[in-house]
Amino acid sequence: MPKISAATVPEHRAQQRAALVRAAIDVLAEQGATAVTPAAVTARAGLARSSFYQYFPSSASLLATIVEEAFTSANAAMSQALTAVTEPRAGIDAFVRTELRLAAQGMHRPAAALMRADLPGECRDHVHELHRVHYAPLLAAVTELSPADPYLTTQLFGGLLQAAMTAVENGADPDHVADRTLSLIHQGLGG
Repeated sequence: MPKISAATVPEHRAQQRAALVRAAIDVLAEQGATAVTPAAVTARAGLARSSFYQYFPSSASLLATIVEEAFTSANAAMSQALTAVTEPRAGIDAFVRTELRLAAQGMHRPAAALMRADLPGECRDHVHELHRVHYAPLLAAVTELSPADPYLTTQLFGGLLQAAMTAVENGADPDHVADRTLSLIHQGLGG
C-alpha cells in the first residue's frame, strides 16, 4: 500500500489533487495551455504520471477545473467584499480594491493565462462567460450611476483595472495602485 502524506486518505487525495492543480497553473502561466499535459503537470508536482488520471480524465478536464476554481474563489472574495455595500461608488471602490488584493495574492494568474491561451472555442467561451459574471457587480454599480453607455464604460474601467492588476502583479503597492485607479475611475464618472 502506498504511503500517504496526510492524516487521512481523503486529506492525502485532496493534497495530491491540489498539487496537480498548482503545478498545472504554473505550467499554464509559463508555457501556455498546450503545455498542460499529464507528463508536464505530474513532473512539476513531483508525482507519478499515473496519479494524474486518478484525479483528472484529461488535460482538458484539468484546465476546466482551473477555470472553475479560479473564478469560484475570486467570486467568493468579491461577494464577501460587497456584502455590506449599499451605494454604487462604494461598490466600485470595493470591487477595485478586492480585485487588486486578489492580484497581489496571485489569484488572477490562472484566469489571465487562460485568457491568453489558445483554448478550444467552447472552453474560451466559458472563460469569457465566467469573466462577465465576475464583472457583473461593477457593471451594476456603473449602470446605477447612469453614465452614458454603462456597458462601454465598464469595459473601459475593466481595461484600466487590468493594467492596475498587471502593475500589482509586477510588484507595485496594491493600495497605491488602488488609490490611483479609483481616482481615474471617479474622474471618469464625473466626480
